[in-house]
Amino acid sequence: MRSQNPAISKGIDWSLVWIYLLLVSIGLTAIFAATYKEGDAIFSTFIGFKTDYSKQFYFFLFSFVLGFVILLTDSKFFSATANLLYALGIFMLLLVFPFHSPIKGTESIIKLGAFNFQPAELCKIFVALALSKYLSRPETDFTKTRSQLIAAGIALFPAALTIMQSETGLALVYFAFFIVMYREGLPSAILVIGFSAAALIVATLLLEKITLAIVLTSLMLLAVYFTRRLWKRKSGLLYSIIFIWILCVGIQLFVVPIAFKKVLKLYQIERIYSTVGKDVPTEYVEAHTEELAKATDKKKDIDYNVRQSKIAIGSGGVLGKGLLSATQTRYDFVPEQRTDFIFCTVGEGFGFAGSVVLLGLYLILLLRIVTIAERQRSTFSRSYAYGVASVLFFHMAINIAMTIGLAPVIGIPLPFISYGGTSLLTFTIMLFILIRLDADRQMVLR
Repeated sequence: MRSQNPAISKGIDWSLVWIYLLLVSIGLTAIFAATYKEGDAIFSTFIGFKTDYSKQFYFFLFSFVLGFVILLTDSKFFSATANLLYALGIFMLLLVFPFHSPIKGTESIIKLGAFNFQPAELCKIFVALALSKYLSRPETDFTKTRSQLIAAGIALFPAALTIMQSETGLALVYFAFFIVMYREGLPSAILVIGFSAAALIVATLLLEKITLAIVLTSLMLLAVYFTRRLWKRKSGLLYSIIFIWILCVGIQLFVVPIAFKKVLKLYQIERIYSTVGKDVPTEYVEAHTEELAKATDKKKDIDYNVRQSKIAIGSGGVLGKGLLSATQTRYDFVPEQRTDFIFCTVGEGFGFAGSVVLLGLYLILLLRIVTIAERQRSTFSRSYAYGVASVLFFHMAINIAMTIGLAPVIGIPLPFISYGGTSLLTFTIMLFILIRLDADRQMVLR
């Protein structure tokens, strides 16, 4: 029988804690390698809160202390306050609009003295909790459209607010929560539709409008021909096919162009088309004439970041150049080498071997979280665990893919590694809440 006040170490999955500490240590080392200036006193710069690695060190200390506090918190607190915390997250996102400070093309940051605070990062925690709370309700039934729409709304409403703050990359993270919904019973057809929509959007980038319209029409006619014998038994089948065709053509001809003209910035469009090896259509360039006018002649070409990142990773070889011997990342050939492109810092400094070790740690972390999720007796805890795994996987996969040129540069951090107080705080809180919930997995179902 569990005591009412067990020791803090009781039930704690220490493997998660050790992996967390290893990843943060790698991150601190990489930030130090990228930003340390020759001749600086290492000890004094580490404790002086003036360098990026010093700031990240203090961010870690604060985050770890907060994680310790979370371990002391009653696990029922997180389920009881999930909806309230979600409302707080939405409120913080709304505060961004009147109080934001434009920084590097984004309008999602609030300056608090010497600190930059990004509510969209922190809100991922609240979405994970609120969605888990909703999924754990007995009346939630994913066979009903109402439940599907409510769950989708919980995840996508913050995403919509984040897009309005010119932070489209971070907004995409919220789509990771659909993996959680799928685990809890969301029909696979919904995911098929989602992936089909993504494929359609990619097709709009690769093919001319008329060509794609012809392809879609041909597919519709083939579907009509091969299903003609089913019309009598399923009277609505023909209308469904026609509706899907109209929807796809509408997305191609209207939705995608509006998004590229009105929502995305020109530099984001350039990065997307650069990834697929295509030039930006004239109509999209002309729609961003004001942005073009503000651009300077010194602006680097759109492939510069990714090209230099590839050079840095390749130059690392098998074992790397060493902690302070890297050239591409130490001398600022790679922009944002301490944040979005920190993976290339690891690749150049520690080589292929170091990159494999980092990826291995991430794989172990994800597998451990999934294992923890499946041993939960509570739907709330299981859903939350899958939420943590989904967010971590999305961040890891997209960040590394964009670093090596397999995905557009959308500016999302590498979990526990990239420089940034809000990012580190967010991932730490997410992970330690999971550890706290798992420690009480033998309690009465929440």
